[in-house]
Amino acid sequence: MHSYQTISFILCSLKHVSFHFLYTFYIFKSFIYRPKSGIKENPTIFSRDMKISCLFSSCYSKSDNEQNNNDYIEVVNDGNFRVFTYKELKSATDNFHASGKVGEGGFGYVYKGRLGDGTFVAVKVLSVELDSMRGESEFVAELATLSNIKHQNLVGLRGCCVEGSQRYLVYDYMENNSLHNTFLGSEEGRMRFSWLSRKHVAIGVAHGLLFLHEELKPHIVHRDIKAKNILLDRNFTTKISDFGLAKLLRDEVSYISTRVAGTLGYLAPEYASTGQVTRKSDVYSFGVLLLQIVSGLTVVNAYQESERFIVEKAWAAYEANDLIRMVDPVLNMNYSKDEVLKFLKVGLLCVQEKANLRPTMFEVVEKLTNNFYMQDVHITKPGLVSDLRTIRIKQKMEMNSSSPSKQESNSIGVTFSSSIWSMSNLAR
Repeated sequence: MHSYQTISFILCSLKHVSFHFLYTFYIFKSFIYRPKSGIKENPTIFSRDMKISCLFSSCYSKSDNEQNNNDYIEVVNDGNFRVFTYKELKSATDNFHASGKVGEGGFGYVYKGRLGDGTFVAVKVLSVELDSMRGESEFVAELATLSNIKHQNLVGLRGCCVEGSQRYLVYDYMENNSLHNTFLGSEEGRMRFSWLSRKHVAIGVAHGLLFLHEELKPHIVHRDIKAKNILLDRNFTTKISDFGLAKLLRDEVSYISTRVAGTLGYLAPEYASTGQVTRKSDVYSFGVLLLQIVSGLTVVNAYQESERFIVEKAWAAYEANDLIRMVDPVLNMNYSKDEVLKFLKVGLLCVQEKANLRPTMFEVVEKLTNNFYMQDVHITKPGLVSDLRTIRIKQKMEMNSSSPSKQESNSIGVTFSSSIWSMSNLAR
């Protein structure tokens, strides 16, 4: 028996958010969970009775002083999500003291906090830039993605707070921080992760992405899968986090972004060059992450003369029929050779240059969790983005050359003729 509560927050503070994001938030009310047959899926619970109402006309036409109590978004939820007051969060984080900072990203800082009932939480602080509205869309994207769904391998969103130009998101606290800090931060950290632990982490991420890509309708593309966005709870259970760049996809429709966002080394080449977002973009990023989990290597080493990127190293090893050299030496041979080779080959399948050759996350999970024979699987050369700086300059020039009225409709035109990526600016 669920107890439901109404969560309201004033839309006037979010009045600069585009209709696209409000619509994104709205359509999440219709999620239906449809597990795929043949997959041993992790437990998933989410409410299907989400009700959202919004007076769009008033929220865009009235001034701050004219806003009234009718201007709000209302979410009927299962009781796990709530609106926090700024006073609560200030108290929980000791006035956002620097000693409590546990992380930071492109969209804000994260602080450890303790609520009045003793529960530990992570509080993300997003500052909205009024000119670009950077931070606002990320805030709404995370609310739209996480406020009404629960999955074992997705970070839990407990609530939010709006205070002036500040946006606060409150999550379950992850005792073991991120995969980047706990696992890749040092050799000592890597030694804590046995092959069994690494296998558990990789499969957990795969299950989380499978849920986002195929079980939810509309589908969700995360767009920023990387080690820093993979959190670990006290039991080292994998939690995908940071949905500030997430996009919804209806059926097989792709999304064209005029602003490529993401992290060098994890970006799929077709997304970086054309702005086209599909689920295969996430598959590419997962493949890079999978190579990292097995090898313990960083995504890119700017100080190396050759094979600076992990996908280059893995491909060279594969071509030399010596893929086993990619396995992290701290594992000290305590692993199944066939299994680590399978995981490495799945990683290479995911990073193939042609998106249509990459597996789906359903296929990835099947390969990783079953006795799948990989000996005769054909793998083609991986794609690689080595210079985001040049891409973004070209995008800006393309946008500036288009009239404002055509920028959205012509967003698919943000393409570049060459698929060969320059290494010249990598170490700058």
